[in-house]
Order: sequence, then structure tokens, then C-alpha cells
Amino acid sequence: MTARILTPGEASAIVRPVDTLGVPLGPGQPPAFLHALGERDDFENLTVFAALLIDVFALFTKPGVHCLSGFFGPAERFLLALGADIQFVPSDFRRFTRIAQQFRPRVVAGLATPPDVNGWCSMSLHAGATFHEMVRAAEDPERVLVLETNPKAPRTFGLLPDYPHRIHIDQVDVVVESDREIFTLADVEPTDTDRLIAAHARPYITDGATLQTGIGGIPSTIASMLATEDGGDYGVHSEMFTTGLMDLHLAGKVTNACKGQFEGMSITTFAAGTTELYDFLDGNPVVRFLPVEVVNSPEVVSANRKMITINGALTIDLWGQAVADTIGAQQFSGIGGHEDFVSVAGFELEDRSLLCMPSTATVGGELVSRITAQLACGAIVTTPRHQLDLVVTECGVASLRGRTVHERAMALAHVAHPQFRDALLEHAEKLR
Repeated sequence: MTARILTPGEASAIVRPVDTLGVPLGPGQPPAFLHALGERDDFENLTVFAALLIDVFALFTKPGVHCLSGFFGPAERFLLALGADIQFVPSDFRRFTRIAQQFRPRVVAGLATPPDVNGWCSMSLHAGATFHEMVRAAEDPERVLVLETNPKAPRTFGLLPDYPHRIHIDQVDVVVESDREIFTLADVEPTDTDRLIAAHARPYITDGATLQTGIGGIPSTIASMLATEDGGDYGVHSEMFTTGLMDLHLAGKVTNACKGQFEGMSITTFAAGTTELYDFLDGNPVVRFLPVEVVNSPEVVSANRKMITINGALTIDLWGQAVADTIGAQQFSGIGGHEDFVSVAGFELEDRSLLCMPSTATVGGELVSRITAQLACGAIVTTPRHQLDLVVTECGVASLRGRTVHERAMALAHVAHPQFRDALLEHAEKLR
């Protein structure tokens, strides 16, 4: 089969007025193709399965277009405010693979590198949950695989033979050639609070630990601290590969020699960050992109030695229930790998899970505590209380593993902001 090379506009015509389309999460999305679809006004019933949109695509403002999203970002929230039909599909990231298979979109599209001399297109920044569905679409004459190839996309590697992270050009139905700038995620300057939280977290990250870091200023600050301080011999097994993890590699702190599996390689399922990060990843065999159902599997994660996971939350109550993806009853982000990576702390004593967050937030000009006596009515728990290990704020560390309900509540109250601490201690005392 010879792939047809089409312009974005020509390729957009492949999608019917009544159709289904699947695209990867975030940096795996084909922006030129999606923008071209947004120039059409003839959709009657187009359903798109996606997650963490990287742009405010006009496509989703069109009548007759529906987006089923597994993870909200700023674009989804903005589009919702405009009245777009964006609906959340509750699922952790590793189950996206089966949801995509169940949805079975007629058209599947993603970003890739141009083919190499042997005809292989690297899937670049995203292994995630859609690769298998791309292959199925390529093999089905009733379905269409569209690859948007971009020479600016870094050529990254999977792990042959089981996790190829590449598609041969002969498998592709349509190629859209693009030279758009690749989506980037700028570094955020750490706040004083971020630095205090990182300082409290640092003693729990010992030499030879295998690291997972989430998105945001606090994980990046911790990575930067590890890069500049004594210690090292770290491994990386992380859903997301960030600029902070690149800095850790460049500082010579990552050897992947003590992991117990995938030794010598940093394992991830997608990457997002700066242009410097993409230059680092391009052609780099040290970082390997595997499907999310492998990377986020608790059995696989816990098989790493001294697994240390670093994630965040929006709110935690005194029972230890963590809310990480909603504000009130409103969807804010997504479940992702939150529970998968938090849960590994219970498998081995040497494993630790750090849930890091500022003790307060400002809502409507008013300072509120992120640690609460109980969750508000309608709040949605992301990760249940029995999974939590260490909760870190700028006020200290609450160690929850193996402690009673009362002890856990007291520990959490003690790391709350001083303005709210006495009231929370009073509530915690009632949990005897």
C-alpha cells in the first residue's frame, strides 16, 4: 500500500459529516489536520475521542461536533466556557487503550516523524493508548489511518519487539506533511512555597531510587534540586517525561542501573516540555516510549526497586481522601496515572509515594485550606485514603502509611497552614 500525501485541507475531507475520529493525548495530536477540520461547517454528528487538547481547535466549536475527553486541560476548560460539547470520560490513563478499542473510530490520526531510510515513522512524543488502534485502523480497509509527519518532531524509540513505537509508511493510508512548531510546555519559575515543599520531600529520595514525577512546578523543583545536590544513581519510570527529568539526566544523576527491570533505560509513555527537551529526546536511545498500559501498570511500576513517586493533589481531607482532578463538581483535569503511581507505595517498604501540594489556595480573593476536615458535598475522590503514604506541604510531611484513622488525621492537620491548623486538629481529635 502506498500512502497518499495530502494537504491538511485535502486530508480533512476524508472525515465524513457523520463520523468518528480518534486522536492521542496531548503532544501526540496532529495540529495541522485538526485545524483544517475546523475550517469545515458541514458536520452533522462527528464524535472525537481525545484527551488534553494542545490548542483551542475551532473544530470543537462547530455544531454537530462532540468531544469525548479523557483528560481536561486549559483548552477543554476554555472550550466548555464557549459552549462547546466537551464531555469527560472517567478513566485512568492505562484504561484509555481499551476505551479507544471500544470506541473504534473510523478515522485515527496522530503526529509522527517523517519516515527514515527504511520507511519507519517514529510516533515521537506519545506512545500512550492509541498506538494499537492506529495499527488496527491501518489493517482494516474500512478504516483510515492519518499520520501528520513533521521533521521538527523528535525521533524517539520504543523497545523491540514488543513495543515498537513506530509505524511503517506502507501501513499508512494518508500522510499530511507539516512543519508547524511542535507543542511546548514552558518551565514555570518555582515559588518559595514550591522550594519549601521540595526541601521537605528531598530526604525521602535516596540514592538509587527509581523516580516518577508528575506535571507542575513542584515535581520540576524537586528534579532540579536532585540535579544540583549530592546523590544520584537514579532510575526513571514515569508516565510523563519532563524537562526536569532531562535536567537530571544532563547532570549525570540518572544511570538506570538499580531498577531491577528495563535497566539502562528511562521508561515513559509521553513527553511534554521545552524545545531543549525535544532536542535531548531526538535520537536518544536512553529514553524509551512504551504503551501506557505497561508504563502505568501497578505490577510493572512496583517491580522497580526503591520506587519513589511524586504527584500532586488539589484537596485532601482528614481521612486521607485525595481530590486531584475536580474542583467541586467541575472537571478540572483528569485521573491519568494518579492512583496507579500513588498506590505502589504499599507494595514494598522501600517504595514511597509523595503527594505534594501547597497547604492553601486563594479562591475569590479568600485564603482557603487545601486540607479539609471533610470533603464538600459532591466532591469526587481521585485516589482513596488507603493508597496514600506521604503528604507533603510547605509546613512539613504527614506520614500516613500504617497509622490509625486518628493518627493520620492528626498528621494531616499538623501540615496544614497555621491559620487553619487549630480547627483541623480539633476535628482530628474527634476521630479517636
